[in-house]
Amino acid sequence: MSINKDIPELLNAGVISEQTADKIRGYYKSKDIAPPKTSALNYRLMVVFGILGAILIGLGIILIIAHNWDELSRGTKTCLAFLPLLAGQGLCLYTLLKKENSMAWIESSSTFLFFAVGACIALVSQVYNISGDGTSFILAWVLLCLPIMYVMKSSTASLLCLIGITYFMSITGYKKSPDPKTYFFWPLLFAAIPYYYMLYKRSPFGNFTGLHNWFVPLSLFLGLNSLLLNNSDNIIAIAYVGIAGLLYMIGNTPAFKDLKIRNNGPLVLGSLGTIIILFTLSFDDFWKSLLRNNYELNELMSEQTFYITIIIGILYLALFIYQIRKRSLKERHAIEPMFLFFIIIFIIGLYSNVSVILINILILFIGVMTVREGAQKDHLGILNYGLFLICVLISCRFFDTDISFVLRGVLFVLIGLGFLLTNYWMVKIKRKNG
Repeated sequence: MSINKDIPELLNAGVISEQTADKIRGYYKSKDIAPPKTSALNYRLMVVFGILGAILIGLGIILIIAHNWDELSRGTKTCLAFLPLLAGQGLCLYTLLKKENSMAWIESSSTFLFFAVGACIALVSQVYNISGDGTSFILAWVLLCLPIMYVMKSSTASLLCLIGITYFMSITGYKKSPDPKTYFFWPLLFAAIPYYYMLYKRSPFGNFTGLHNWFVPLSLFLGLNSLLLNNSDNIIAIAYVGIAGLLYMIGNTPAFKDLKIRNNGPLVLGSLGTIIILFTLSFDDFWKSLLRNNYELNELMSEQTFYITIIIGILYLALFIYQIRKRSLKERHAIEPMFLFFIIIFIIGLYSNVSVILINILILFIGVMTVREGAQKDHLGILNYGLFLICVLISCRFFDTDISFVLRGVLFVLIGLGFLLTNYWMVKIKRKNG
């Protein structure tokens, strides 16, 4: 409802008194929070524009300072470097004292302070010629900004820290030679997790929670590589299939399964991660390499990846057993047991090239079962996703098999007709059922 429109109606109907109406208006005005429904959209826009405004103001100040930077003395440069930082701290202090219930003030002041910290570090380093690389800069920036999310209860600061942590991982954990600083990723991520938990408990269906539902699992997925440095690429595949399967299982737990698909990051990332990895391994290059390396069990157990996969597997099995006990067979999804199947196929692949055929059968099974699920639920999105998987699988096989262009063209036409006819059939059933 809209407070400004509905209060007069409630007064006329005798539901509330004039005194009660004044109290309601005074409550929303003093708290500076959004009334329900209609005004909530305007309030969300105010929060978004407040955050964008803080970012633009911070960038503008940096550009103004940079314009005359070379003409300033070292002392002046140092003062100007700390000026945005002090301004940001002042804004945050004012927010805590006067606007503690205003999300717009909390998020915008926290965002300004976050970028002010980064600007201060960069400027002071430049003024005093402090040596260091980009990874050291990101590490110091995130470490100094982690308290902001807890002191200010700022979700934007939390998201910015998660972005910084993930970026730090991407420039340290994917190098050919290991970077010792890579291992800072996990303490930094675990330092941010408690805020995510508190945010979920406070507002499980909120927009900021939805964004965290994407960034946290994405950071976990990408961060896995920091634990797999100096390991064989063949063995790493097991760990990545495992973490994708684990994320998918988490997305189906009671904490996430009732969320809209756009807010269920673990489910989507787990599903896409599993599918992408399986498609990558559906070509025979990986399995030929696996056979050439001629791995022995003792050699596999000496790899760090082996123990990481064991830990992931234990967590996965715990959730898998939990899902079996809590849900009926009809409620389960085809992609859930894929990690278990992949382990079996991987073991077979150590001794035979037949695994490449089994992987393709596995993808086909997922596609067919997804189409079946979409048909049962009358859900065009799920049905088309299953058809898309089958189409991509067929397309992939076109590139590594000797088939004439005419035959390929005919098959693509048939696939297209299959898409159209299936969707037409589904729409017809929906109209018939009302």
